[in-house]
Amino acid sequence: MKTRQLNSGLKILPGIIRTLTGITFVLLLIVGFTSCLTVESKEYTYELTDNNAGKLTIKYINIYSVMDDGNDVSAEDFKELVSKYLQGDQIREEFPAATNIKTRLFEENGVLCGEVTLDFNDLNAARLYRFDEKSPIMMNISTAFDSESYTGSNGVYGNEHMPVVFWPSDNKTLKVTTSISKPDESGISLINEYRNWVNTGQ
Repeated sequence: MKTRQLNSGLKILPGIIRTLTGITFVLLLIVGFTSCLTVESKEYTYELTDNNAGKLTIKYINIYSVMDDGNDVSAEDFKELVSKYLQGDQIREEFPAATNIKTRLFEENGVLCGEVTLDFNDLNAARLYRFDEKSPIMMNISTAFDSESYTGSNGVYGNEHMPVVFWPSDNKTLKVTTSISKPDESGISLINEYRNWVNTGQ
């Protein structure tokens, strides 16, 4: 019996090692991410064109910088925002199976906002899931970036133990809003950096 248990343990050991390796890799990514960029909230809008394809629009509301040990790093953060998100491949890395990715920055209600639009041919490419055509469409909030918290949707939210939004299978427009980080005294708006960037034609 002990030999059989040992063999069973050895069979699952590679899976445990793979899991630990994955966790270690995620931790390294978190430790290596030193930017002070953050955003107050996000709005997701999915427009489905058939069972699996559609368009996703993500609106970033109030993008701002957080002081680094009391130092204003908003200029550096805005440069990173432009180079990585607006002109770079950060969104493509986050949604590798998406196509026709477009990004823009704009001012709204006195704060800096951003928008990403992309097309997808598969629900998984847009971080959605459906077991079969009759099952509800689902979005797992806990797998989203930036430690997002659910604030609302046009679907049905589970609970803190099941942080999933459900929509009827025939819904064509899916909406979710999340909160990320409420600005405090250490937060510095990037709107002036954006205005200067626009005025200088960069």
